[in-house]
Amino acid sequence: MEKWTGEQRGFIVTAYLENVRSFIRAQREFRLHFHLAPRAPVPSWKAIFVWTNNLKTAGKTTVTRGGSVRTVRTPENVEAVRESFTRKPRRSARRHSISLGLSTRTVRRILHDDLHLHPYKIQIVHALNPTDYPIRVGFCEHMLQLFEDNQLLVHNLWMSDEANFHLSGNVNKQNFRYWAVLNPQELHERPLHSPKVTVWCAMSTNGIIDPYFFEDDNGHAVTVTSARYVQMLNNFLIPELRQFHVNEDTYFQQDGATSHTARVSMDLMRNLFPNRLISRNGDIQWPPRSPDLSSCDFFLWGYLKSKVFETRPATIQNLKMRITQEIRAITPEVLRRVSENFSSRLRQCVQNDGRHLTGVIFKK
Repeated sequence: MEKWTGEQRGFIVTAYLENVRSFIRAQREFRLHFHLAPRAPVPSWKAIFVWTNNLKTAGKTTVTRGGSVRTVRTPENVEAVRESFTRKPRRSARRHSISLGLSTRTVRRILHDDLHLHPYKIQIVHALNPTDYPIRVGFCEHMLQLFEDNQLLVHNLWMSDEANFHLSGNVNKQNFRYWAVLNPQELHERPLHSPKVTVWCAMSTNGIIDPYFFEDDNGHAVTVTSARYVQMLNNFLIPELRQFHVNEDTYFQQDGATSHTARVSMDLMRNLFPNRLISRNGDIQWPPRSPDLSSCDFFLWGYLKSKVFETRPATIQNLKMRITQEIRAITPEVLRRVSENFSSRLRQCVQNDGRHLTGVIFKK
C-alpha cells in the first residue's frame, strides 16, 4: 500500500470535488501537480472516496480507529495472570485458567501477547548426588591432562554403550514444551510390551563399529549379562577392532553396568587395553551417573533414534537394518566433531564443579 502525505491527500480530494467527483480527472491533475510519470502510482478511487467521506464526517482525510474495547484481556486480568504464575510457576495453564475464572485460550494469549512468555523444552537429566561432584571433576581433570600430554588421544578413544530401540518408536523429548518450569501434563500412549532390540556400539574418530544386537536364537532381545557381554567381546569386538588402528595408545571406555564390571568382563578388557581401560573399577574411574560425558549418550543414541524413526519400521528385522544403515551413514567429519566436543564437555564439567552441563544442555 502506498503511503500518501497529508498534502497529497488534501490535493486529490479537492481536485475530485472541483471536477464534479471525477476520479480520473482528479488522478490526472494529481500527476501533473506532483510531476509524476504517466504510469506512476496515484491514489486509487477507493482511497479518494474514503478520504472524501472522512473529510465530510470528521473534518480530516484520516480517521484514527479506536478498535474494540478489551473485555477479557484487561489490565486487571493480565496482572492477575502474572501474580498467579509467579505464585505457582509449576501449575499448568489449564489449572491456572480454572482458578482465575478465565478460558485457557485467554490465559495463553495473555502469556504470549501481554506477558511475553515463551514455551520451553523440558530437559531430562540424571539425578546427581553431592558425592558425585568431586568424582566427576577428578575424572575430567585427569582426562584433560591426558589430552594435553597427547593431543591425538581424543581421537584414539573408543566409547561404548548399549541402548534399547522399541519397534513402537520413541517419545521425542524435543516435542515437550513447558511454560518455564510448567508441566502441561500431557500423556503419550505406547504398548505395554513393545518388541525391541538391544544394541551395543563403540565409536571414535576412527569410525563406528557395526552394531551388535543382544538376542537369542529366535531373534528376541535378551538382557545383557556378563556372560553375554564377554561372548560379544570375544566373538565380535576383538575381530572388529582388527580393522581399525588400535595400538598401545588406544583407550577404551565403558560405563558402570554390572555386566561390564563383572570380574570376567574386566579381566578380558584389561588384557585388551592394559592400563588404558576407562570404567568403574577400571584403570581410570568412570564417574557414576554421567551419560552427559559419554559420546554415545550425548550424540549417538539420540541421533540414531531421530533418523531411524523418521518413518516407523514395520518389523524387528527392518528396525535392525535401519539402525545399521544409519550408523554406516555417519560421516568421518561428524565423528571428529563429536570427539572434539568431548573435551569441551570435560572442561565445562570442571567449570561447573561437577554439576550438570547446563551450557551444553541449553546450548548457551
